Amino acid sequence: MKKGFLLFWGLCLLAQWGMAQAPKWMEKAKRSVFSVVTYGQDDKILNTGNGFFVTEDGIALSDYSLFKDAKRAVIVNYEGEQMPVEAIMGADDMYDVVKFKVAITGKKVPALSVVAASPAVGTDVYLLPYSTRKDRSYTAGKVKAVDKVADNNNYYTLDMHLTDKMVSCPLVTADGLAFGMVQKSSGQDTATVCYAVDVRFAAAQSISALSYNDMTLRTIGIKKALPDTEEQALVFLLMASSQISADRYAALLDDFVAQFPNSSEGYIRRASNRLAMSIEEPSMELVSEDLDKALEVSSKKDDAYYNRAKLIYAYMLGEPKTVYKDWSFDKALEEIRKAIEMEPLPIYLQLEGDICYAKQDYASALTSYEKVNQTNLASPATFFNTAKTKEMMKAPAEEVLALMDSCIARCPQPYTEIAAPYLLERAQARMNADQARAALQDYDAYYQVANGKVNDLFYYYREQAALKAKQYQRALDDMAKAIELNPKDLTYRAELAVVNMRVGRNEEALNVLNKALEIDPGYAEGYRLVGIAYLQLKKKNEACKNFQKAKELGDPNVDALIEKHCK
Repeated sequence: MKKGFLLFWGLCLLAQWGMAQAPKWMEKAKRSVFSVVTYGQDDKILNTGNGFFVTEDGIALSDYSLFKDAKRAVIVNYEGEQMPVEAIMGADDMYDVVKFKVAITGKKVPALSVVAASPAVGTDVYLLPYSTRKDRSYTAGKVKAVDKVADNNNYYTLDMHLTDKMVSCPLVTADGLAFGMVQKSSGQDTATVCYAVDVRFAAAQSISALSYNDMTLRTIGIKKALPDTEEQALVFLLMASSQISADRYAALLDDFVAQFPNSSEGYIRRASNRLAMSIEEPSMELVSEDLDKALEVSSKKDDAYYNRAKLIYAYMLGEPKTVYKDWSFDKALEEIRKAIEMEPLPIYLQLEGDICYAKQDYASALTSYEKVNQTNLASPATFFNTAKTKEMMKAPAEEVLALMDSCIARCPQPYTEIAAPYLLERAQARMNADQARAALQDYDAYYQVANGKVNDLFYYYREQAALKAKQYQRALDDMAKAIELNPKDLTYRAELAVVNMRVGRNEEALNVLNKALEIDPGYAEGYRLVGIAYLQLKKKNEACKNFQKAKELGDPNVDALIEKHCK
């Protein structure tokens, strides 16, 4: 009886582990299977498992759970050779799959071809385990069920024995084509049944422009591959730039340039990043080389010249201690004018104006800005630039104000935070044009946009407009608010005292000034103002005592008062 049982069991094993009858392609196919070792914090081994190559240039598949929380990973191929995992190319935690790139040194790796059509129920299939031995061992079985999941891909149930060491190993057809990847079984019947996810689904995992915020990918600490298209990769770079360290972002830019060597934008971005990181001579050489390469590969030379001009201009605004070679505002101007000569786009004219403004060539800047204002690029910002240029040229206040009116006219209604700085600027322009009441309207509009969250300086400036508009109560209220926000500022207390004296509230002015002198007994201007308040109250002796104290403390403006009232 015992002998018969052993014979039966041996026949079963022969069916499962077909050694002698292994297909001819088996030995070569098994070379595509490898072991995976992932490492976590402090470079300690995190997990071990299996994977396999699906392309000869090192793209491979495995289970996501192996890579979760990993900081690095290596694979060990059929020859026992270790290769580092270079980048994660996609992952799906629901179906526990990950796609990644293994760093290979120029040579091709053995890879499995993927089926075009799914094997039907009842088809004979094979499971290829990882092995460093030169044998053809495998596990044979049949497809038991095929279910449609995830974008019309398949999930397989197989009549096949499963062990833990087989998870993430490939399943192939009788032709040696991969169709499934073995998954961990949540059931108890692992002796006769196992499950697999469609290889095509795993191989279709990818990085998109928005993948940097994908939580599944973020749990893997290994570098992520860039998206396949330049457009998507550029967005990915933008998303990553604010979320990773400077060193990692620099490495990502290197990857982009390597992947898209004919992208002018890649060289421009790398040059810009290198410039931001260092202005040492060796780094500047690399910046210059990137700018030259961007111009060389660009199909739109005017855009390349524009970016070169913009970078040189930004560099010069930083006021470097030692200027790199011939870089200067003049060099930036030369570059942007090459772009304008090719195509006078408004954005190029805008940069030309900015460079001229930085050179203090206001007349040329005005010419450029006025051209921009005649184009579809005209905006609150462009009219503001023009107004500030006119102001630097000492133009009449009315001309500056007219440009600020054009600026505000292009701000959306009701006003938003976009309009806020322009409202403050127009308020000042209106003050310069003796339109104090109109200036108050702009200050009030700014207050509304800011939802009342303003600082002491705002109240001081609005008080100046109210005072000039003879709205004294508003002036008093604003100065009281400024002092509340900044009680140690003596200028605010002096201003409040002046307004009180303006409306005949001399006693109140004295109270304000005495508090100022309590804060700083050496405040010379305070004593002069106390003297003026006493003069208003017909108290000449007290006035002259305070004038004398102001003189002793060095007030240069008190001498005329002493000459007029105290001799």
